[in-house]
Amino acid sequence: MDVSLTTFLQQVLSSPALAITTLLTLGVIFVNGWTDAPNAIATCVTTRCMRVRPAVVMAAVFNFLGVLIMTQLNASVASTISNMVDFGGDTNAALIALCAALFSIVVYSVGASLLGIPTSESHSLIAGLSGAAIAIQGGIGGINMGEWVKVLYGLAASLLIGFAMGWIVCKAVTLVCAGFDRRRTNGFFQYAQIAGAACMSFMHGAQDGQKFIGVLFLGMAFCNGQSSVAGVVIPVWLMLLCSVIMGVGTSVGGERIIKSVGQDMVHLEKYQGFSADLSSALCLLVMTVLGIPVSTTHTKTSAIMGVGAVRRLSAINFGVVRDMMLTWVFTFPGCGIISYAMARLCMLVF
Repeated sequence: MDVSLTTFLQQVLSSPALAITTLLTLGVIFVNGWTDAPNAIATCVTTRCMRVRPAVVMAAVFNFLGVLIMTQLNASVASTISNMVDFGGDTNAALIALCAALFSIVVYSVGASLLGIPTSESHSLIAGLSGAAIAIQGGIGGINMGEWVKVLYGLAASLLIGFAMGWIVCKAVTLVCAGFDRRRTNGFFQYAQIAGAACMSFMHGAQDGQKFIGVLFLGMAFCNGQSSVAGVVIPVWLMLLCSVIMGVGTSVGGERIIKSVGQDMVHLEKYQGFSADLSSALCLLVMTVLGIPVSTTHTKTSAIMGVGAVRRLSAINFGVVRDMMLTWVFTFPGCGIISYAMARLCMLVF
């Protein structure tokens, strides 16, 4: 399959189905930048280590680097997503179902983000693809449970490991710096937290970039009559396009999410922000290498809770945590049902 930019543009202009798929995918990436990417830089901004605009630029750059480097080194997350569902041999119907899945993500994520609650586009994507596969296959035969179970592993692991690593890293930093002058350590952790936020942005690109680039790649394959993208190398122009769209989304809607994650959940000092960024980045790295798709939001907020628990459990605003958990709980059935309904409707119409 030819994946050059020139060929892609020609196909978009000649194929309305691919054009719609491309627009929806870029829309989902934009929403991801709006609702998920801000979590990578939230603590860095709210502890006043960086202003919002420079942080957004940094996030966009390291998102791109994360997509570029990790996709070349280890694309197992993209493989998990592409093999999670089976849309069947009819590539035209598969392309319609894929559009329905993407539409469900946009609808659900925008609605949740308007309430100022971080959403998981990773889980929205998984739910949307699953709902569409069930619709096109007429049952759960379209779900590859061997791959889908990795989602459940990732859900539990990101919560438990994120919290544990947040607590361990912050506790270690507290013990090491106990006898140091606070003014000197604040200066160090200001720069350390900027580095930590860069690592978080890198790993966000490595995780979420692979997922959504894989979806757009799958749409290109369906348009060309291919049912998979096995063995095809992802082009750099596609990585760059997705990272730019994600950065624009972050700049448009990121400040509200930054406040919700970085300020409302627990008040953080610079060393705590560094601990949260480092521990969540490490957790994401482990999950990415293992090919387990996880939510950046899940991982970061769990790490923040672990950091807050070092001081005392009462330092955590459990009201905000409850709202986030409810959003995550409703993501799978919510996106799945919308995607199923849209896929059935589109298949009847088209």
